[in-house]
Amino acid sequence: MSDASAVLDDLRSESEELDLLVAELSASRWASATPAAGWSIAHQVAHLSWTDEVALLSATDPERFGDEVARAMRDPEGFVDEAAGAVVAAYAPDALLARWRTGRERLQEALRAAPAGTRFPWYGPPMSVASMATGRLMETWAHGQDVADALGVTRAPTARLRHVARIGVRARDYAFLVRGIKAPDEEFRVELSSPDGELISYGPEGAAQRVAGPLHDFCLLVTQRAHRDDLAVRAEGADADTWLDIAQAFAGPAGPGRAPQQGSGK
Repeated sequence: MSDASAVLDDLRSESEELDLLVAELSASRWASATPAAGWSIAHQVAHLSWTDEVALLSATDPERFGDEVARAMRDPEGFVDEAAGAVVAAYAPDALLARWRTGRERLQEALRAAPAGTRFPWYGPPMSVASMATGRLMETWAHGQDVADALGVTRAPTARLRHVARIGVRARDYAFLVRGIKAPDEEFRVELSSPDGELISYGPEGAAQRVAGPLHDFCLLVTQRAHRDDLAVRAEGADADTWLDIAQAFAGPAGPGRAPQQGSGK
């Protein structure tokens, strides 16, 4: 559990950072629009709360979780919005914040208590403890970015972004397949510069298809929190260039992404 414990520690830190952004907001600020169309700050936190609870259900009651998957399959395009909206409608901001805090701590406890080698059912392939925690961290960071943008807050990048980048790289083939495009056979080289100047790399050094740029920008790209035209992530090779147009670190249908803000071109 050592690797999983480290990710769980980072997940807790990521959640606490977002908690600090929303804890003192007035009710009117909770209703502020975020860059995600139709979603307020309350919707963002409601989504995290609901997803933590679904993850907890997967870890503690797989049979009931299967019922959740069946419901999602009946409306794969809309079930996420519906779930977030239902939570917002049912909870005032202070109660929503309390619900999120309780749910995320219960999930921490369940994941830390899971025996080594445990795999949990999910909306895609089953997930290990580390994978579940990494996915929750990615979502918390991405939805936290929406909240920060709504509040006009600039968040300092942290080493926790390594987890987000890793999901983005590993989800390369999924990004192609979810759009009905055959995934490339060859591996890509991805080289990302962390805020402290360290180079984080994936794939063979001699790969013809290459992606490079700042770690933070790559994470914004794969979570679809910024358009590639506004980011310093560059591709070499036609397949790598296509990937940067469609990359997504999250499961589910291809998202619409964000419109470019600067119109700077690729």
